[in-house]
Amino acid sequence: MIFFRKKRFFLIILLIWGTSLFGQSRSFDALFPRLPKAEREQAFSPQGVYILHEKSGALRLIPVMHSGIDIAGPVLNRNLPYLVEALFVVQPPRPVGLNKVYNALGNIQGLKGRLYHSFSKNADVPLFEEATRLISDKKLTPIPDPPPTGVVPTTETAYIRLKDASFGNIYYRAVSTAGDRHLIFYLSNFKSVSFLFIPVLKENNFVSQLYFELIREGVLVYSIAGANISDFAASQIDISSAIQKRLEVIVQWVAEGIVK
Repeated sequence: MIFFRKKRFFLIILLIWGTSLFGQSRSFDALFPRLPKAEREQAFSPQGVYILHEKSGALRLIPVMHSGIDIAGPVLNRNLPYLVEALFVVQPPRPVGLNKVYNALGNIQGLKGRLYHSFSKNADVPLFEEATRLISDKKLTPIPDPPPTGVVPTTETAYIRLKDASFGNIYYRAVSTAGDRHLIFYLSNFKSVSFLFIPVLKENNFVSQLYFELIREGVLVYSIAGANISDFAASQIDISSAIQKRLEVIVQWVAEGIVK
């Protein structure tokens, strides 16, 4: 009799725990009740959805958000002339916690050597030839990535150097902010970029914010990135396409880290 009481007690506890956990997770359709079917299907595909905007263009992929969370404003407030939105759902083989997202973002060295298709070279080439974590924005000494952890800090700042195939060394400040079931990753360049002494990118003129939420179908990734490039650089390359390629590489880097 005692055995059955204990068994029933544990079943009730599991039911309450499971119901609570399920209740906290939103579904994709709850976040995007009016998203066209084609874009919904594409969000669940390996390619994801990417939309290029002019400065005045209205964003199309903003999910329904909890109050107090601003996932686009920090980028839009910069009034950047080139914007790219991205939407992707990572579907790991089993449910994951927020620490999986945090650890994937912490693997900075995993960005090194990731390929993108260069139309000028007609080949797949590394986008980031080097990827290094730094001590600070004042002391640019390389340091190793931290080991994986089960604890996600509420907020954290990291400094990164990426040797870009097109622009050379770019130095980024990455700020992560975590809630119960979401994590925001804000990336901006803290040093200006020049090519042959010609200014290309001023400080804080490339920004990207990635929003991650644990949903019923997996991990939602929404991102918006923008840039303001010098006229010289804009005359040489397709800026919107360049932003999209870098965003694609970053999203896939995190996605692969989540499903490992």
